[in-house]
Amino acid sequence: MTLDIRHLAAAHRFEAIVDGFLCELDYHLQGQVMTITHTGVPAEVGGRGIASELVRTALETARREGWKVVPACSYARVWMERHPEFADLRA
Repeated sequence: MTLDIRHLAAAHRFEAIVDGFLCELDYHLQGQVMTITHTGVPAEVGGRGIASELVRTALETARREGWKVVPACSYARVWMERHPEFADLRA
């Protein structure tokens, strides 16, 4: 699935509209540390890997920006544990 994920930097959010439903990842940024606070995908479009792509995009952005990451959201925490190629980003 190819998603059009937008980074709304001023709102500290990544989002995608899938079949008319808003899917989002919210974060706080303090200095060079991104804290992922919430990942949400409505049940109507769940099970398609959307949350995974939101987290991957957020982490790729963090890497590009030189940020460290605190996965406060339980989904993001488990995702990072399952993807050791992003372990270097953990704050």
